[in-house]
Amino acid sequence: AVVGAGLGGSAVTYFLQQHFGPQVQLDVYEPAGVGGRLATITVNKQQYESRGASIHALSLHMQDFVKMLGLKHRREVAGKSAIFSGEHFVLEETDWYLLNLFRLWWHYGISFLRLQMWVEEVMEKFMRIYKYQGHGYAFSSLEELLRSLGGDAFVNMTQRSVAESLLEVGVTQRFVDDVVAAVLRSSYGQSVLVPAFAGAMSLVGAQGSTWAVEGGNKLVCSGLLKLTKANVIPARVTGVSLHSSEGRALYQVHYESSEGQGSAFYDMVVVTTPLHPSRSNFTFENFEPPITNFLGAFQPSVTSVVHGYLNSSYFGFPDPKLFPFASILTTDTPNLFFNAMDNICPVNISAAFRRKQPQDAAVWRVLSQQPLDKQQLKTLFRSYYSVQVTEWQAYPHYNAAKSLPPIVLHENLFYLSSVEWVASSMEMIAVAAKNVALLAYNRWHQDLEKIDQKDLMHKVKTEL
Repeated sequence: AVVGAGLGGSAVTYFLQQHFGPQVQLDVYEPAGVGGRLATITVNKQQYESRGASIHALSLHMQDFVKMLGLKHRREVAGKSAIFSGEHFVLEETDWYLLNLFRLWWHYGISFLRLQMWVEEVMEKFMRIYKYQGHGYAFSSLEELLRSLGGDAFVNMTQRSVAESLLEVGVTQRFVDDVVAAVLRSSYGQSVLVPAFAGAMSLVGAQGSTWAVEGGNKLVCSGLLKLTKANVIPARVTGVSLHSSEGRALYQVHYESSEGQGSAFYDMVVVTTPLHPSRSNFTFENFEPPITNFLGAFQPSVTSVVHGYLNSSYFGFPDPKLFPFASILTTDTPNLFFNAMDNICPVNISAAFRRKQPQDAAVWRVLSQQPLDKQQLKTLFRSYYSVQVTEWQAYPHYNAAKSLPPIVLHENLFYLSSVEWVASSMEMIAVAAKNVALLAYNRWHQDLEKIDQKDLMHKVKTEL
């Protein structure tokens, strides 16, 4: 059984079938729609991504899914970004790459180069995961996974803030406050106190080359489930109880659907929804020692999709025709009531599509911690036709975690969403899905040589 049909659920279903073969029976429980957080919103008969909008070029699993499912990359529509402090723009992007570099250098010295080098070093080590997974290696805990990629340094990056790590490599406080803070506010809705590893993954996404799926990123989820011919059950799982059969663990999954309550037995269960009191009332019965909910909180996040006329004078442009930005990030300023906003394009972009002129009504996505009140909407927009609000507990509230949640809850009971406490992105979830599938397969076949191996870089080289 796979609990949840978001990206984690659909990817782990696909990988489980890949490893166990076509005869494996897969039931996927999903009470809402397939796709989870990769949802779309309809404005004026057009669909727009409400969250989970961009995928980095180095996301190899996501690239593979798209290729395999015959999906296409969405056409890129150029647009400039700027960082707003609540009073003025602290940094503005231009059409000229060299001028952008010059501005960064002029404002922040070589801080941006130091940041880039730091992020690249983290990514270079992180990319080892694809080699390990290609050779069938898996990890039974997040600490083991991180340690195999970047040693204790990677584990330590979950226990100290991104600000601390960057200041240590010579990035200035001003650059952290202006640029790094703005990126983290737009991705996680949080400050520079998030752990360094989550921060690095967020900063990678801010460095150019990102893409999205034509028709909506959620098509990856529905495509993978269709491909595996998984049995999708429209029900909410309420708990798992442990039984045993011939010395093996047997799991009874309890669920609620429109037809009432039911249950079914499985050899193996993967939970891909967050096990947290604020997110799910999930119970575990007959487990010794008992399985508890994990500590930590989730960050409330509000997405408002507004179809209206931007109030450009709030941003210092009395003439709306002259407003040049498609995306506005913000610094961590007490009186700022939104984290970021961008002029979004529909999920289907035709060759003839052009971005609206700044003085025209456009569709803007505003990210904030609290729902926007009438006054705040009036501050950002001269007038508007519609506002659609989605509130969710989107990401863990990151603070330097003293310990990370487990991947293995019991013999053949796995918790995929634990990875979000390391960092949350589409590719992190895809990597975790592959890891859980390999872990389940290796444990089932008692192939312990393939789990938590030390010195994997050396092993993989000799295997090659």
